[in-house]
Amino acid sequence: MKLARALGSIGGLTLASRVLGVARDMLFARFVGANFASDAFQIAFRLPNMFRALFAEGAFSAAFIPMFNRKVADKDGKGLPDGVAFAEDALSVLLPVLIVMTIVMEVAAWPMTWLLSGGFHDATPEQFAFVVSLARITFPYLLLISIVSLLGGILNSLHKFWVNAAAPILLNLTLIASLLLFHAHEPLFTARNQAIAVTVSGVLQLLWLMDACRRSGVRLRIKRPTLNPDVKKLLSLIWPAAAGSGAVQINLVVSTALTAALLPAGSVSYIYYADRLNQLPLGLIGIGLGTVLLPTISRHLGRGEEAEAMATQNRGMELALFLTLPATVALIVCGTPITAALFQHGRFTALDSLLTAQALAAFSIGLPSYILVKVLTPGYYARSDTRTPVRYATLSMAVNLILNLAFIIPLKHVGPPLATAIASTVNVGLLYRTLAQRGHFVPDAQLRRRAPRLLVAAVMMGAAMWFLNAQFHPYVTGSNLERWGALVVLVATGGVVYAGATILTGAVRKSDLARLVRRST
Repeated sequence: MKLARALGSIGGLTLASRVLGVARDMLFARFVGANFASDAFQIAFRLPNMFRALFAEGAFSAAFIPMFNRKVADKDGKGLPDGVAFAEDALSVLLPVLIVMTIVMEVAAWPMTWLLSGGFHDATPEQFAFVVSLARITFPYLLLISIVSLLGGILNSLHKFWVNAAAPILLNLTLIASLLLFHAHEPLFTARNQAIAVTVSGVLQLLWLMDACRRSGVRLRIKRPTLNPDVKKLLSLIWPAAAGSGAVQINLVVSTALTAALLPAGSVSYIYYADRLNQLPLGLIGIGLGTVLLPTISRHLGRGEEAEAMATQNRGMELALFLTLPATVALIVCGTPITAALFQHGRFTALDSLLTAQALAAFSIGLPSYILVKVLTPGYYARSDTRTPVRYATLSMAVNLILNLAFIIPLKHVGPPLATAIASTVNVGLLYRTLAQRGHFVPDAQLRRRAPRLLVAAVMMGAAMWFLNAQFHPYVTGSNLERWGALVVLVATGGVVYAGATILTGAVRKSDLARLVRRST
């Protein structure tokens, strides 16, 4: 119940951010569409987003949070000054590295963008120069969001999860404001304004986290960089964690480059919009669980509470399956009406909706594995093992590249998402097997009983929604009121059917649901 409540707090804010993200994408689809301008922005934003996931949120959090927690726990929870001193040392080394990296990226923007886009399919020199200019505008976002991640890691360790979870809302609000206030008839100008808004949002997020830390009694000073033993250990953990945390992002970047190089204009955008919908449950469930599990498990292990750490990870796995399986089935079965309701207006056509829904179905096959990676990797990071995940991430990236090359020509825009889904499934299988072999994760009786029943319940929901799909088609492309009403009814119907199926199969007892509702209120 504690895990569910913590996930509810983070998940609610993450859901708000994702909903705003969908609203942003709806406006973007309306004002820009799926064409060269939209592909250019997605590629320009992909690079800083990839580095953010690899180094800032993924690797840095995986290495920093367990070490910070141990500093605080060493004195029975009263070691915050030691933790703050460690954070200052980390920041003093991180900041110069980020500044140099940003300068290098600005200077080398042309070759980096070329590698990311594969030269961009059929782009003229003038068009490619436009893509490079957008990339240069978005690069400073990496520096800003990396410092945000350090401050967010401190707040998460202090169990102030909501502050960091609310920060991405500022990104989406800034981009929405830019679309509403500064969109132009020419899509290229709107895309440029979106790139500017990305960096502006990084400034706003940094100010938000700095104020939250100040109110929590944490004030970090910039000191002269010193490679003391703690900082050396942090750096030794960061680099392998980068690949371990960023396997999905690297796979997406490979897919983006091959898509831009080999497929017609618009294909990058189909995959982008599909990934955005796929990110809704991933953000709500996966990121929320990962945020809660890492500091919780590392704190248990710091106190020698192995059994409690194991129980926490079992409940995390159970909660992930309970929420993820129906989302997976729903996105596969109902992808077309969902995509049409959200995006099909303005420059975004019915054909665009159909092609995006196809990519969404392929992405969704891997949704359970995307989320289970977030549940399993804290079992490694909390024990300061960042090297094992990197080995498996490297293998999954090789699988992704091979499958991309095999699928992209015959399956076109569906190939890269399917390759990413299969590669992620390979990654999570390896992570699970090794944790189990080491005795660090053993499914308990409750998880073994409920997992197959949850799968049956999700399939039952999918079968029901398959037959109901046709009833929603006339409404999802109507007026705004009709499309939103149809979408709400569609989601609510799926939720009711799934709840009934979980009770019917015995996956969830009525008393469990009643207790969860009673505790949450």
